[in-house]
Amino acid sequence: MPGIRNNGALALGGIVLAAVLTIIGHAGVSDLDPVSLTVSDYAVSDSGEVIHVAMLLLAAASAVLIPALGRLDHLQRGHPAGRPALSGRGGRAAQWLLAVWAGGLLVSGLVPTNPPGTDMGTAAYVHRYASVVAFLALPIAGWLLAGRLPAGARTGLWLRALTVASLLLAVTMAWSAYPGDRAYYGLIERALILAEVALLTVVAAYSNSWSISWRAASVTEPERLG
Repeated sequence: MPGIRNNGALALGGIVLAAVLTIIGHAGVSDLDPVSLTVSDYAVSDSGEVIHVAMLLLAAASAVLIPALGRLDHLQRGHPAGRPALSGRGGRAAQWLLAVWAGGLLVSGLVPTNPPGTDMGTAAYVHRYASVVAFLALPIAGWLLAGRLPAGARTGLWLRALTVASLLLAVTMAWSAYPGDRAYYGLIERALILAEVALLTVVAAYSNSWSISWRAASVTEPERLG
């Protein structure tokens, strides 16, 4: 399935480029504290526009994985590669949740938050809640995808571990935002972003490697039968 492989490779490239742009966006800011301020706070700084570009790029990288998962849905279980397709209700729900994640990133990239120290307006609330929805959608999608894989599969174990880490960090971030008086808020958010981008990378790498193994098995199986 070359389309699946191409989508996986495109997604991996987009994830790497988005990470590089985010680092560049941070490096260009010297008067903000990454421990207490969020990535979005950096994005509205004088040199932080590149971070908005990174958000949009990550949204695009996520979006190209949606049709790849859809094509996996149509592959039969028990194919020559010996791996099940991401089929059934869980697979379709994971596609929708991946779309929600991509949509939340898109909105967050297009609608900036308020500068640090200023009152939140409508745009800032839209940005905040789009981010919250995105951060919750992706871990659930990862857990559902893990459930479509064979028991004990390394990819499934990684997806579950990163899902648990993401949800725990999301809870910690919520605690910091309210009763925790925003203690280490920016640091916690960056750990959450790292966990979720790692989860997305696992999905992209799996779709890429799955397609390669499927094609190889499809070629060798007729030869073996012959």
